[in-house]
Amino acid sequence: MVTMSAPRVPSAKIMTLADAIVWRETVQGPVVFTNGVFDLLHPGHVQVLDTARREGVALVVGVNSDASVRRLKGPTRPVRTADERALVLAGLEAVDAVVVFEEDTPIVLVRGIVPDVIVKGGDYAPDTIVGADIVTARGGRVVVVPLVDGQSTTSTIEKLRV
Repeated sequence: MVTMSAPRVPSAKIMTLADAIVWRETVQGPVVFTNGVFDLLHPGHVQVLDTARREGVALVVGVNSDASVRRLKGPTRPVRTADERALVLAGLEAVDAVVVFEEDTPIVLVRGIVPDVIVKGGDYAPDTIVGADIVTARGGRVVVVPLVDGQSTTSTIEKLRV
């Protein structure tokens, strides 16, 4: 007989940094971290998240706040609010915790959560991933996931404008 546990409520996966630090201390095994805007979820995002989750026992996703996205991507972004983006990510099976951050980089999250593995998409090189030095200095790993051709939020927005 196969039994399945009920999925966690997505909103319960959305945490403050302080809550995520406490949660992280309860996780037995490697914790993986990735971050991004995740404005319009697409197959490239799913590939990074799925690959990241397979690198450990739990995945924490840092999500740029709306103000951070505007500073990084311009005044027309984000399309979705941070709360909306966090909830969509939290609804994914691969994701165990989501933390919205106000800074332009996730360095505060990396220092607080202290992940064992840090994962980013193929538009990054290991030496350009914020926090990679912290993770590797503790014996952790950095994983770069190849990009999925033709998949980006910018290209999706362009298609919608036509």
